[in-house]
Amino acid sequence: LTDSMASDSLQYFLFLVLISQAINPWIKECFCTENSRDRCNEIERKSLLQFKESLSDPSGRLSSWTGESCCKWKGVTCDIKTGHVVKLNLRNPFPQTFDPTPESFDGNGMVYELSGKVSPALVNLQHLSYFDLSMNNFQGTQIPGFLGSLTRLKYLNLSGASFAGKIPSSIGNLSGLHYLDLNSYTDEPD
Repeated sequence: LTDSMASDSLQYFLFLVLISQAINPWIKECFCTENSRDRCNEIERKSLLQFKESLSDPSGRLSSWTGESCCKWKGVTCDIKTGHVVKLNLRNPFPQTFDPTPESFDGNGMVYELSGKVSPALVNLQHLSYFDLSMNNFQGTQIPGFLGSLTRLKYLNLSGASFAGKIPSSIGNLSGLHYLDLNSYTDEPD
């Protein structure tokens, strides 16, 4: 090789090294993002299934909650990099009234309200920042105190969900909340 060809080859090699270093994070991000969309934290997946089992779901709104990929389940959003559950949006899509004593129907007689008990298994969703159970029918049960341990919550909406009783003092632990809605909450004596 001549000195000129060796110099050109070295420059070309250095150019390739610099380019690969510059695009490597981008390539890594693309592959990581694509794979993480399907990945689901196993503990969080099992916790969501326990939560589902504690609910009555007459319309089958949670019917997609099967399989290994909880990040694809309806109402569940995961962080695209880590696969942790960050959002649960289970708002009733067909609310009829703020007083859901008559069951909420979609006009065709289908009950869309979730009811039952909010499972303490949700305490394992430590990356949860958004939780909406509004316009469902929890039939006068108390707001679960364990929600106060979900300290990353920024949004909590329990409005029109027929919770009653004392608001747990542990809710005061949610110092990062930007939005809290307990509209139509009934503070009935124990």
